[in-house]
Amino acid sequence: MNLENVLNTVLGVGLALSAEKDFNKLFNLIIDKSMEITACDAGTLYVVGDDVLEFRIMKTISQGTDKGSDGEKIDIPPVPIKEGNICAYAAIHKKSLNIPDVYTSDLFDFSGPKKYDALTGYHTGSMIAVPLVDNNDKTVGVLQLINALDQDGNIIPFDPSLERTVLSLASQTAVAVTNMRYQEELKDQMWSFTEAMAAAIDERTPYNASHTRKVAEYCGMIADYINELHLKGETDEYFNTNRREQLVMGALLHDIGKLVIPLSVMNKATRLDGHEQELQNRMETNRLKSKVRFLEGKITEEEYKATIERIDKAEKIAMEANGLGFIPPDIEKKLKEALTYTIVTDEGEEFLFTDMEKKCLSIIKGTLTPEERSIMESHVVITKKILDKVHFNSYFKDSPRWATMHHELLNGRGYPNHLTADELPLDARITTVADICDALLATDRPYKRPIPREKAFAIMYDMADKGDIEKRLVDYLKVCLERNS
Repeated sequence: MNLENVLNTVLGVGLALSAEKDFNKLFNLIIDKSMEITACDAGTLYVVGDDVLEFRIMKTISQGTDKGSDGEKIDIPPVPIKEGNICAYAAIHKKSLNIPDVYTSDLFDFSGPKKYDALTGYHTGSMIAVPLVDNNDKTVGVLQLINALDQDGNIIPFDPSLERTVLSLASQTAVAVTNMRYQEELKDQMWSFTEAMAAAIDERTPYNASHTRKVAEYCGMIADYINELHLKGETDEYFNTNRREQLVMGALLHDIGKLVIPLSVMNKATRLDGHEQELQNRMETNRLKSKVRFLEGKITEEEYKATIERIDKAEKIAMEANGLGFIPPDIEKKLKEALTYTIVTDEGEEFLFTDMEKKCLSIIKGTLTPEERSIMESHVVITKKILDKVHFNSYFKDSPRWATMHHELLNGRGYPNHLTADELPLDARITTVADICDALLATDRPYKRPIPREKAFAIMYDMADKGDIEKRLVDYLKVCLERNS
């Protein structure tokens, strides 16, 4: 390779190194270009592990050997980082070594290459070992090149000027590797924070034990299915690794605001929320009062029986409605009537139910009063306040957005900001569908019985028909869950 080609190759590699985000592609690039520049037959790339050099890529053109290029693990014992080995020496002292002929050199222990030659018939001649030293003066790997070749294919020593060129490429590679590792560490840090928050949310109450992780799982499923459709040419949407990770992270963080919601609201299993015995005791007291009044002759037997019947009827319908997730119209009608019942006591006319009981039992859907529901819905606003305090680097910049949009609906009837379809990206829409689906299918919610998957999807399709959520996303999740069932 002439000087101009070498320079062009070096410049091209430098640009590629600065843009490459995949470790394996980066390692393949450095070994391939180094072998090309030096016109050598073989090369091995080692990465520094715990006091050892681990084999990462091995290539020998003349023997058709190519190991590790696809990221597969090379099953060869690592090289201890000790003085006697040429590559280990290069790693320790951060300097390149150029050996014209390993068979005439006594500088290092070359018994390994010689044994390899004896077993395979290969002949190891010239060799260079180049350390990959980053800008923190830390060795992150070693590049070993074997058998420089002339134009006729004869083994020759490595050109010292090309050795310096390879050293320059190795240094650039080391810096790129270090930067990528920093980025990986930042990602790992963000994921560990997210996992910790998700665990805290789910552990806070037994009624939320798996919701966060299920929503994240469903989001990942939908994204993967969209990618399948993209590969078939059926959609323009595509979730690359970054976009998918942001979606899943947002899902894991979507309920972080529940950390400050009172458990009395979070865990409210029934409308009366543990006050059922209080109501039943009062009903029994009213029965006894009525019996006393009858025995004292203050009311007729007919009036007594009517009063007992009214009390029994009121108690029965109240207890039936108390634990329902949704009160159907027929029960609602009976309940409204019962809540108006009164009885006459020595103190005068009294309602059977307290004002608070009336308010709680009048809830049609769920177990929360309007005030309690407002507290519960505030978790989205609190989620935003918490996440606004966290620095999300550019890789995860959209995760907090998706996390805070999971209760918004396409028709603007969601909360907290009543966003509409034009303001809700696909990623946010996916999170909403995933959240609704798990809320319907969950078997550990205190305020509802689990429902069959068919009914859950019927509800979601009804929501789609009303313009709340996107129908195709419901279709996608349905396919995914059917596949995994």
